[in-house]
Amino acid sequence: MKLLRYGPVGQERPGILDSNGRIRALWPAVADITPDVITPEGLKVLAALDPARLPLVEGPQRMGIPVAGIRQFFAVGLNYQGHIAEAAAAGIIAPDEPLLFNKALTSLSGPDDDIILPPGAKAGDWEVELGVIIGSRMDRVSADKALDYVAGYCLANDVSERDWQVKRGGQFVKGKSAPTFGPIGPWLVTTDEIPDPQKVELRLDVNGVMRQKTSTAEMVFSARYIVAHLSEMMTLLPGDVILTGTPAGVGHAMKPPVHLRHGDVIDVQSPQLGRQRQNVRALD
Repeated sequence: MKLLRYGPVGQERPGILDSNGRIRALWPAVADITPDVITPEGLKVLAALDPARLPLVEGPQRMGIPVAGIRQFFAVGLNYQGHIAEAAAAGIIAPDEPLLFNKALTSLSGPDDDIILPPGAKAGDWEVELGVIIGSRMDRVSADKALDYVAGYCLANDVSERDWQVKRGGQFVKGKSAPTFGPIGPWLVTTDEIPDPQKVELRLDVNGVMRQKTSTAEMVFSARYIVAHLSEMMTLLPGDVILTGTPAGVGHAMKPPVHLRHGDVIDVQSPQLGRQRQNVRALD
């Protein structure tokens, strides 16, 4: 299933994609796509529905964050060899375990919403990633069982402000958490459609120029390993989102560096996860 939320900001309705790629309304049968709805029990109820019998949603629609009420938003750094090589040029050493950081919940945004560069931002950057969305509460789950606790996957752009991330002290969260720096979606694609998250293709273009292209097969730490590892350190909850790292091709690593500017257009896509398109706006 491809679950989604459509409509204006703050007024999103739940939906599902039919076999022809059209949005079908889940409301009012389902109030919203919430953590309770994407549990194994909730997904069984949705799987029993025939999308063709649900009301068709007409016209272009804004796509919202695919899950309402997300409670934790995590990301992993340096998880593709190409990106590790880029970071090594700046003196950053590859981690022995997944490098974990938080993104603020207020950074979450819809897949096609504008990316807003806040005042003082000088080094905005892009990062296409596979997002994992948890479906069951997890505590110390082994890697061989970790994907049983996953509801599905989503496309993500881990937008970053590199000066704030690297030069202003503290943790990565400083450069990762501005409003609009966490576009995810357009869909939550359930695990029955992606049985192996290490076979997902990802691509990101800026202004029509391809900057990143990879398969998740190139990840250093697999999605399975990352989810299990996090569950050793903390309790994961239904609806939690985990971004799993970005491949080579970030702007900050180019020579000279290339950073996001007002008017740029970012196109993020995956044949399995859908497509995002974001216009960049600067508040300065």
